[in-house]
Amino acid sequence: MTTTSLTPDESRTAPAAERLSHSAVRLVSINKRFGSVHANRDVNLSVQPSTIHGLVGENGAGKSTLMSILYGFYTADSGSIEVEGKSVRIRHSDEAIRLGIGMVHQHFMLVDTLSALDNVLLGVEPYFDLRRSQQEAREKLLALMQDTGLQVPLDTLVEDLSVGDRQRLEILKALHRGARILILDEPTAVLTAQETDALFAVLRRLREQGKTIILITHKLREVLALCDQVTVMRAGQVVHECPTQGATVGQLAEAMVGRKLRPPAARAALSSDAPVLLRAQDIRCVDLHSVQRLRGVSLQVRSGEIVGVAGVAGNGQTELLEILSGMRKPSGGSLQMGGLHYTSSAWLNPQAARSAGLAHVPEDRHERGLVMPFAAWESAVLGYERLASYSQGLWLKTRAMLSDTDTLMQRFDVRPPHPRLGSSKFSGGNQQKLILAREFNQSPKVLLVGQPTRGVDIGAIEFIHGQLRRLRDEGCAVLLVSSELEEILALSDRVIVMNHGHITGELPVQECNEQNLGLLMVSQHSQSEAAEVSA
Repeated sequence: MTTTSLTPDESRTAPAAERLSHSAVRLVSINKRFGSVHANRDVNLSVQPSTIHGLVGENGAGKSTLMSILYGFYTADSGSIEVEGKSVRIRHSDEAIRLGIGMVHQHFMLVDTLSALDNVLLGVEPYFDLRRSQQEAREKLLALMQDTGLQVPLDTLVEDLSVGDRQRLEILKALHRGARILILDEPTAVLTAQETDALFAVLRRLREQGKTIILITHKLREVLALCDQVTVMRAGQVVHECPTQGATVGQLAEAMVGRKLRPPAARAALSSDAPVLLRAQDIRCVDLHSVQRLRGVSLQVRSGEIVGVAGVAGNGQTELLEILSGMRKPSGGSLQMGGLHYTSSAWLNPQAARSAGLAHVPEDRHERGLVMPFAAWESAVLGYERLASYSQGLWLKTRAMLSDTDTLMQRFDVRPPHPRLGSSKFSGGNQQKLILAREFNQSPKVLLVGQPTRGVDIGAIEFIHGQLRRLRDEGCAVLLVSSELEEILALSDRVIVMNHGHITGELPVQECNEQNLGLLMVSQHSQSEAAEVSA
């Protein structure tokens, strides 16, 4: 669940006398091309010291490219950079770090098999004696944790840390290396509401301590609640700048997409005799550490219905999607789909699932949805490459794949629309749109979709929601897992709530509100108790 307490930050406007005479960061006439793609077009950006500055825009608007230039991942084709009043050249990240710039990426840059402490040290060990380096780093990190409120178990392996801990570790790593200017790329995309609130408290504390923060995000309410100033980019250019005080979500959204957003169409009534296309009974799952992840989950989804699954991350939603899509075998239970019946001893696999008309949009696009070194056209047919339209015997029809990918890119507004570009070269939101295009294009009978709009801009969210409603209206049975409660309520016909691996409640969307769903999501209250709260 990601429903943060987004109250305006009354402490964010510092008196003018306290501001320094120069900007913390000033970018002037920045241009950057990637082949025919003009990612940044004469971009000017000024960020005041000791402020939180929001940088928003559609996927592919050039935000991450601009910040990657500031952090030294890319070199601008033209333009100039000033850091704390001094003209600088930043040719690689080491130079940015020496200038006091740190960056926390949307997809964390951590080594899972190393401890939190060793991840901070990696590549910057001050002494040949590793124990001495570790001890010195530990003392410095403990002091930083005390000062900032960023608490991380330093001796725990990264693979055993929560998502929130990993993000806190990335911020600590940047601060340990002397960052005074901190760039955060979509920092709340994978956080729970509680983790988001905790992160905001840390960022406000860092601002009070004199740090400057640049926040790349698509969540406009968070920008208005947290930031002092906001810059909007569209098609590689700055199109709007303003203080956040007095700004509205509608104004920023219109600046981002260049038009007014359309209200969603009215929800079509679900037929009471619509056939059940997916029925799961008593699904159980025990992981490799003998922890019960699913405890007898039973559900069904009818044709022409979107069933939303709400719950705090880590309560079995991921395992449920993996089991229903054939990516993981359950410890027990059964599944009926498309006239086929499966048991835990003879479970379906992803190929059988696709043959039965099931499509799957995984929660983690990098781990499960794409092969990052593949070209976009290869990722766009992944799992469907043996369709008759794409193959003949042992031979693949590359021209047909390229043509279809080009069509899908235009239809789903994937930017840049270049089928031969590597999957890793697209922004996170455009990678997501590529996966959605692939799965939606097959007109599935059943669609399992996890976090469909994670890291996606507000205009693309409108489009993706429209596509999900279209599939529903065409008779598809949709099971939707989302950490965004607002998204669950906007799309679902019926809502299932998961807590500690089992279903704690099921309500038609008309009876849902944040209060009764919240009780079912974070406590052991029964559905009847939640209904009393709703009343």
